[in-house]
Amino acid sequence: MSTPVQHTSPRPSVATLASARQRRQEGGSGAGSASGTSAEAAFLRFQSAVGNRAAAATVQRVRNATAERAPESTGSSRPSSPDSFVTAASAPESFVTASAPESFVTARETEADDAAAGARPVDDLAKRAAELMDRFKKNLDPVDNAVKGAQAPTSAGLGQAATASGNGALKHDAAASGTSAGAWNLLTEVTGVVVNAYDSLKNLKDARRNRTGAAHHTASRRGKTKGADAVVGTASSGGYGAAVAKEATKVQGAADAATAAEVSGIFSAVTGLWKGARAAGKVGGATRKYKRIKRLGDPAAVHAELLGRLREEANQAEQRVDEAFERLNAIREAGQGRPPREWYPAAEAAFDALREEYERAGRATAAHQRAVQDTEALGESQKYAKKKQVAKIGKETVGGVVGEPAKAAGGIVAAVTAAGVLGSNPGGWIAAAVGAGLILGVAGYKAGRAVTKRYEEARHPERWAAEDEGPVQAKSRTDSLKHSLKVWKKVSKGERQAMARKIYGLAAGPGVPGSADTTPELRQSARELLVALKAGPEQHKLAPEAWAATLDDPEQKAAWVKEIAEQLASG
Repeated sequence: MSTPVQHTSPRPSVATLASARQRRQEGGSGAGSASGTSAEAAFLRFQSAVGNRAAAATVQRVRNATAERAPESTGSSRPSSPDSFVTAASAPESFVTASAPESFVTARETEADDAAAGARPVDDLAKRAAELMDRFKKNLDPVDNAVKGAQAPTSAGLGQAATASGNGALKHDAAASGTSAGAWNLLTEVTGVVVNAYDSLKNLKDARRNRTGAAHHTASRRGKTKGADAVVGTASSGGYGAAVAKEATKVQGAADAATAAEVSGIFSAVTGLWKGARAAGKVGGATRKYKRIKRLGDPAAVHAELLGRLREEANQAEQRVDEAFERLNAIREAGQGRPPREWYPAAEAAFDALREEYERAGRATAAHQRAVQDTEALGESQKYAKKKQVAKIGKETVGGVVGEPAKAAGGIVAAVTAAGVLGSNPGGWIAAAVGAGLILGVAGYKAGRAVTKRYEEARHPERWAAEDEGPVQAKSRTDSLKHSLKVWKKVSKGERQAMARKIYGLAAGPGVPGSADTTPELRQSARELLVALKAGPEQHKLAPEAWAATLDDPEQKAAWVKEIAEQLASG
């Protein structure tokens, strides 16, 4: 069926009116004609509400469904079914031209559809561009870290030595090396600003779409973090730009080299202190989270009474099984030499009792074993969460709290030296080199860990695979090594994701498959761990009852697992 034509005339044509009148006359007279007119009016209202294209598609589906049915009496003036009544009323073309307001509605809707259709490719293009920029940034990072930690401090040291000895050639070479280092740092930082800004906007948009719950908190927190990264990156870009200008003036032997050195030193000091303060805040957050998790206590000790009670119930159930078995044996022994009809009914009843006791004992034993397994899993999850916070404290302390202020101190010394307050001395570049070395060490540790995790992800996919996930083919050593060197790829099947699934399985309600057998006491302890990880009702902007209900909704499992994984890594 062709798409209805959109007319711009303020009134229908004479031919259209005649055609519509003829169809109404052919639809019958009296009640049949009234029914056809009312059906056409109903379709007009329907078309005004949903638009021309949707109305045409609806009528086509109705006609197709009608054609599939067995034909009924075709000579009757009244249609034999509602579908045939609808299709006999009038064709969609008459709906389009029936009134002038409909033309306006259709045109307006078409413009909206075209605008939405045009926006989708733009959004897809922006997303694709951001993904390419992110990949480009992650490919720049390894070289950028080496440049920051090795080339830049070395160039600064050679430049200071050349200035002290009056070696013009060495000073020129050192300045050229510093210019190239600063340019690379600037390129990496600007790319990071673009990626972080887009990621921030996208996550904040997701947070506005999901007003509450795990998805809201994950997106909101990530949006704010990436936004702060973009702001800090912008300041760092200014610092690297000033560093490039400083080294360029040295290469050219410009008279304003001292002024450029002052500006570069000030920029370096400000950004270093800012990053150091931000790292100190992260250390404080990780420390508080560690303390909250520690206050939960060892699950084995907290639930010792529960485990003891379940173990005692299992033992008592086993004893009742033994007693039931003894009663059955006693009946069989007493019935020896007697007709079966005298002792068989009693034996049958004893056997049924034995079977029931066996079933109770099986449930009691399974409940105790499940509680022991859940307790061990909860203990492992708490230990892992504390380990992650300790690692975060160490990395942020070394690289941020100590390393960045050391670079800032180097910038301050360089600025006051350029201003003539101090004579030429190596203090500035040595302090900056120490800070850069600490930052490089932390970056190297992170990169090494990421390479190892990507290798394990490809070589041993079963190690951290989900229970409901099918078997995954392990890659060869060569392919696993290639996968580990793909620095732009995130680890999707690592220990952190496995621990997040484990914590969710313990905290989930009985409505989630696999969590129905968790005892209420252990489920409550797992939810207390979520609160300690800053994934509780307050962060999700929900009442405690509504927050608990989200944990009993299987459709929110993916959002919850992502939220827990994010909180395990953050402070």
